[in-house]
Amino acid sequence: MVIRVLAALGLGAVFALGQPPFDLWWLALIGLIALFILWPSDASPKAAAVTGWFFGVGYFTLSLHWILEPFQVDAAATGWMAPFALVGLAGGLALLWSAAFWGGRRLGSGPISIALCWTLMELARAYVLTGFPWGLVGYLWAPTPVAQWHAVIGPHGVTFATLVFAALAARAIVLRKWFAGAAALAFGAWFGGAWLMPPEQDLTERPVVRLVQPNAPQTQKWDPDYIPIFFDRQIDFTAQLPPPDLIVWPETSVPNLLQNADYALDVIADAAAGTPVVLGIQREEQGRYYNSLVRLDGDGVVSDIYDKHHLVPFGEYMPLAGIFAKFNILGLAARANAGYSPGSGPALVDLGVLGQALPLICYEAVFPQDAIGTQSRPSVLLQITNDAWFGTYAGPQQHLSQARLRAIEQGLPLIRVANTGISAVIDPAGRIIDAIALGRAGFIDVPVPDAIAPTPYSRTGDWGAVLVLLVAFAALIAAKRRAPH
Repeated sequence: MVIRVLAALGLGAVFALGQPPFDLWWLALIGLIALFILWPSDASPKAAAVTGWFFGVGYFTLSLHWILEPFQVDAAATGWMAPFALVGLAGGLALLWSAAFWGGRRLGSGPISIALCWTLMELARAYVLTGFPWGLVGYLWAPTPVAQWHAVIGPHGVTFATLVFAALAARAIVLRKWFAGAAALAFGAWFGGAWLMPPEQDLTERPVVRLVQPNAPQTQKWDPDYIPIFFDRQIDFTAQLPPPDLIVWPETSVPNLLQNADYALDVIADAAAGTPVVLGIQREEQGRYYNSLVRLDGDGVVSDIYDKHHLVPFGEYMPLAGIFAKFNILGLAARANAGYSPGSGPALVDLGVLGQALPLICYEAVFPQDAIGTQSRPSVLLQITNDAWFGTYAGPQQHLSQARLRAIEQGLPLIRVANTGISAVIDPAGRIIDAIALGRAGFIDVPVPDAIAPTPYSRTGDWGAVLVLLVAFAALIAAKRRAPH
């Protein structure tokens, strides 16, 4: 049992190598197949749960190690929380995978039952307790053509197909059968994804957006000595000629609250010289604070305001804030007693020649369901973010990778502007048209691709995956009842 547990822990870490910045998807797939080989058909539900938990701990500890970074911004006050945050998050998320292995063993002895329960737990991870679908199982395919299936069956459909393939491959290796099924699934996923990939567009006549990346490290971002430096840097980038059709600044890029920012907004409008500007700013209304995106029109007037509605627990608001306050534990970005307040929900912002945009502020781009929340379809996805919180290695790269998947799922271009990077324009196939590297200050003018036809996933959301899971569960339960005892 000890050997199996240690093997599961190590294989979980191997599986994490499929995530950025490593992107070793093939090695991660080997680790996943090895897990299914490791799990014996005669294991008890308890033993299966232990195996699943240790695999999850190995995976989440390595893939989410960037969670240590926010606590080092003010290390004297919050540094002590960092190891507890990583251990608690990895161990807590691993409980869902443990439950999947327990439930899979209760349903049957085959690895397909685990694949089914595991997909259900990944779906739950996206929604329960506000959700945290970071690094879903199916995301290992992000650098490959298989990622195009997100447009058809969504992230949870890709996760289910991945787990079924790993289960079939493990059975093929152990029992020397089912090779054909595993090979057919792999062939269809890879070459089908290549066939699904939209062609590259001619961007010659497309509107141009300017991405402004000030590169303000979080330790300096709100320092009074550095605030003018970063603001002036953005002003300088904004004023460069020739003017684009739109200028975008990152999340919380203006150092004033909106109601106190008239002078700053006038300076921005003067630098933009008639070009609309989208920027991130904080605002206060009746004692509540909001993490907001605003659009300045060509005359410098605020014409649209969007308030972030999907907030980061313990980062932007504190669950049970009164209880945690007794222990002097406050949200990392809290300005008021309980941090930010959520906005009213998804909304569209008019970007003029670029059409209607669906804003996604930082964390919101992690959620596939948050990109489907408006009545009418947008022309573009617009993410502003401050990835300085995530450090300069894994976190920002994983965040960018997931933004690419949102573009694929919706068949929409995505404009992404990050404080410290990576800022990019992404086409509906997930291709990066151009980008500013991590940790650099600068700007780029990039033509924005056109949207393509609505994808199947953009029409159904996660309901398609839910239906498949329900049918599969019903079939599995019926087969178990028919089996001789």
